Parts: sequence; structure tokens; C-alpha cells
Amino acid sequence: MSGRVGDLSPKQAEALDEFRERIGDVHDKLPIQSDHYLLRWLRGECPVWYDVIGPLDPKGLLMSASKQDFLRTKIRDSEFLRRECLRQSEKLEKPVEAITLIYDCEGLGMKHMYKPAVEAYGEILTMFEDNYPEGLKRVLVIKAPKIFPIAYNLIKHFLCEETRRKIIVVGSNWKDVLQKYVAPDQLPVAYGGLLVDPDGDPYCKSKIKYGGVVPKSYYIRESVKVQYDNFVTISRGSDLQLEYEILVRNCLLRWQFAGDGADIGFGIYMKTKAGVKQKVGDMQEVFPTTRYNAHLVPEDGSYTCEEPGIYVIRFDNTYSMLQSKKISFSVDVVLPETHTNSEGQA
Repeated sequence: MSGRVGDLSPKQAEALDEFRERIGDVHDKLPIQSDHYLLRWLRGECPVWYDVIGPLDPKGLLMSASKQDFLRTKIRDSEFLRRECLRQSEKLEKPVEAITLIYDCEGLGMKHMYKPAVEAYGEILTMFEDNYPEGLKRVLVIKAPKIFPIAYNLIKHFLCEETRRKIIVVGSNWKDVLQKYVAPDQLPVAYGGLLVDPDGDPYCKSKIKYGGVVPKSYYIRESVKVQYDNFVTISRGSDLQLEYEILVRNCLLRWQFAGDGADIGFGIYMKTKAGVKQKVGDMQEVFPTTRYNAHLVPEDGSYTCEEPGIYVIRFDNTYSMLQSKKISFSVDVVLPETHTNSEGQA
């Protein structure tokens, strides 16, 4: 079925009736009231996600949660959108595989150029590109200030060429442009549509996250004094390697660490030769090295060692030629359940 008037399946006809009922209160305000006009929205009805950039407090957020927490949050959002695409596919009886992303850049400024935030956002973009290929149908950038090209240059190298081509920077007629891509009942009044919250709020704050300044009382460093089992200073241009012998499969290697002054690299390797000191390039990397802002928020994590062997936890400061790093850390090995004693078992 083509999804056009006179060629609708029962499910498509049901979707049209539901859509017509949903917009009943504003139907007479549409420029055209025909089914042809309504079906145009249904045929293009992919999920719409709003990112309101201006009010965000990047530094405050990164002082209050770890970078891994941000990645997990974005993975959660991405999975939600993937499920929405599946739901729409079933509802419309056609593949819906991508979303429309609206970036509201009003208020974009120097606070958004905060280096740790740019790096974290780059990792989020890389995660999305790697795990949700072709997940974007289009990106509509609205209310972009003069500083936008600078901000875009900081992150565009994380985007493949195909994704870059989907980015549309809209001018002063952005309300008219949004109406070409988003159904009026899904576009808030503040963005030129017909959607309002139950209390009449034209910004639809119950559906769209607008963010704001993070209170300093939320800052982890302000409320928690972090001191782990070990303390060490890693000289500029050097690293620290810690060896752990894993004797049985599926042991859990757990860590916590905090830094002082600047970020620090962290990764895990497995030796390919026992009894000798190996260079990093000669070992097998099992947990990719990433730079963490542990001077802002403590980091913690775990890795399941699927094979016995010598595992090397590495704190990396080789990229810093001017600054040594102080870190406090704790590492322990947890045996798999089958190797722990259970009371009452023979």
C-alpha cells in the first residue's frame, strides 16, 4: 500500500483516523484540511527529538556525574528512539529507521566550548555513529548564533560525511521550515506548531528537557572527599602499569580512581608473553584507553576477564609533556560465583 488516499491498508486507515481525532481541536487551523494533507504527515512520521543547547551547563554537569554516566544516558536515549522507530514501523506498515533531530542553539556560547564537555560530546557522537548507522534522517539547526561555526568545527571531525550532509542550518524563517518536516501536532507552539502541554505551556516542558544551571551542591568534589587505597604521582610523559594475575576465567577486575589537576588516560591490557616486561604495543588491548576527567568526578568500572593471564591496568600520562598527575586509586579482583564458597553447599 502506498499510504495515499484510495490506497490505504486497514492499519494505515486506522492511523489516519487516529491522527485526525488527535488534532481535532486544531484541525480547522491547518492551511489545508484534506486527507491528502494529513497523510503527508503520516507518511513522513519519524520520531522527533529536541535538543535545547542554550540553557545547558556543561561544566556543572561534568562536575556532578562521570563521563561514563553521560554515555549511558545517551545510550538510553538512543535505545528509546530505536524502539520508537520500531513502533512507528509497525503502526504505519513501512520501515521507519531514522529520526529527525532539532537542535535549538539559542544561547550557545563560550561555556559550551568547555574542553572536557566537547571531548565527552565527541565520544557520544562516535558512539552514535558506530552503533546506530543511518539513525539520523535529518538534523535541523535553528537559532544558530555567530559562534555556531566555531562550535561545529570542534565536533565535525567526529561525524562521517554522510551525517554532515544531513545537517540543515536554518535561517530566520526556521518556524516555517520546521513545519515542512514535523507534523503540527508534534511541534510545540513555541516552535511554530500546535502542541501545548496539558497546562497550556507552549514550550512543552513536560516533553522537552530544557536544562539549566547545575547547583554547586550537586558537585561531587564539593560534597565527597575522595581518597582510595593507593596514591601515586605519574610524571609528565610517562605512565603507570599495574599487573594482576588472573588464574580462572570470568574473574571481575574492578577499579575506582580520582585525579588531581587534569585528566588521565586509563586502559587495560593482557600480556602476550608471561615473565617478561612488554611494551604497550606488544600487549593485547582489552579495555580501550580513554582520557577521563577524574579530577572533576571520580571514575569507577569493571571488566570481566574471560581468559586467565596477566592483566595490566595502565594509567596513561604520556600525552602530557608539561604536567604530572596525582591519582588515588583502588583495584580488586572478584572471583566468579562458581569459585566462591557458599554456605550450606557440600
